[in-house]
Formats: sequence, C-alpha cells, structure tokens
Amino acid sequence: MSAVIPRIPIYKDFVLIQLAALVFIIDQFSKFLVRDQLQFRESFPATGFFRFTHTHNTGSAFGIFQDQNTPLIFVSIIGIAILILIYRSQVAPTGLLRLSLGLQIGGAMGNLLDRLLINHVTDFVDVGTWPVFNVADASIITGLVILGYIFLIAEPSGGKTSGSMGWYNWCPVCNGEMRTVGGGWRCSTCGVKERLVGERPI
Repeated sequence: MSAVIPRIPIYKDFVLIQLAALVFIIDQFSKFLVRDQLQFRESFPATGFFRFTHTHNTGSAFGIFQDQNTPLIFVSIIGIAILILIYRSQVAPTGLLRLSLGLQIGGAMGNLLDRLLINHVTDFVDVGTWPVFNVADASIITGLVILGYIFLIAEPSGGKTSGSMGWYNWCPVCNGEMRTVGGGWRCSTCGVKERLVGERPI
C-alpha cells in the first residue's frame, strides 16, 4: 500500500498564521505611529544616516513602479495566492519554509491593506541613500531571500520518513514527533492530532 500523507491546510498552521499576524500588526502599528506623529515628508531626527521619514509610495517595495497602485493590488493578491500554493505543494513544510511564507504573507497583507484603504503605502525607514521602506517591505524581502535559499541552496532535509503504518511519524505543522495515542497520533510538541479511521488518518 502506498503511503498516504495528509496535508495540513495553511489556516491550521498556527505557527505560520501567528507569524504572519505578528508581521501585519507590527507593520500597521508602526505606520499608524508615523502618520500620527510625523507630517508628510517630515523626518525624525531631521538629519542623520538613519531617520524616520514619512513618505507615500504608490509603487511597489522600495519605491519602484510608481503610480501603479491599482495594478499592484491585484499583484499582491496573486502573490499571496502563489505563496499559499507553495505551502500546499509541500507534504510537510519545514520550519524555514514556514518562516519565509509567514514573513511574506504578513508583509504583503500589510501593504495590501494600505493600498485598499489610503491608495498608497506608508514608508518611513530612511537609511542613507537607500529608498525609504517599511516593515512590510523588509519582511517580504527577507522572506524572499529565505525562499531562494530553500529552493536554490539548501539540501533537502532527510531522516524523516513515513511510519511503519504507511503514514508519517513527524508533525506536518511543527515537525515535532508524532506519538501513538488511542485511535491515531498526537504531536508531542504542538499537540495536533491525527485520527485513524479505517485505513487512513483524517
């Protein structure tokens, strides 16, 4: 009998969802503070290598593709959908992949909300001659770098194989050890359960 390995939906991956929510909240709160405390184009401090400068961005990350707010709304939605598909393509997403996707989804949603509500993205991190950016931009770029590392450089993880009953012996949510309990398995780390009905887990 071939192994049947159920995939956990992304909305049940609480670690990834919490990470994305944390990025989203930090991004939105920081933008709120900037809009509340600084006038448009005002900087704090007034001079220096590192400043907080209130700017508006109608383009994408770091100010490219200016005045393309509406197309970028659709690009953001498509991008989030692609990230979800990447997650679904993995039988047991690694912690590094979940970190990458959480950072990108949280950042994309933060900038998407700006575009929908105020027709531009609030940027404020002003470092030297680098284009002004925000927390969401930094999260997206960091997530993309991690994703590139995973698919281009990192070796496939080994050592975790399906269990003797044809299922898996690691948790698809947190990669923790799955322990046998009555009627199925339970993760020793996050507590997620797999229940055996007939010849397959559900």
